[in-house]
Amino acid sequence: MNAPNDMPDEFSARGPRPATETRLWLAQRLSAMVLGVCVIVHLITIVIAVQGGLSAAEITQRVGGNPAWTAFYAVFVIAISVHAPIGLRAVLAEMTKLPARRVDLLCFIAAALLFVLGMRVVTKFHALGGGL
Repeated sequence: MNAPNDMPDEFSARGPRPATETRLWLAQRLSAMVLGVCVIVHLITIVIAVQGGLSAAEITQRVGGNPAWTAFYAVFVIAISVHAPIGLRAVLAEMTKLPARRVDLLCFIAAALLFVLGMRVVTKFHALGGGL
């Protein structure tokens, strides 16, 4: 705790220090790469399913309950939960006069909500299907 006012080293009066910004930048870029793959796989899967004439019920029956698809969509949710709040953090920091800690708190809450709600959908969808 070298910073004034007994604040952790990661914080200064003006917000996070450069090391934190670098880690967030890297996390956003890595999550973007994961999201890119996930979006492509998801869209290809949907196109193939629709062109094959499958209904939503048939897709749910085939994909839901399948551990591989459940793991895939869990990774998708994790990547979204990392990527989106970091981008939101940048927008809020740039466009508002909120203190850095308030912005970080709001983005942490957004990340937690995305994760909890996304994983809830993944687990509920898994429970709907018959699996393979």
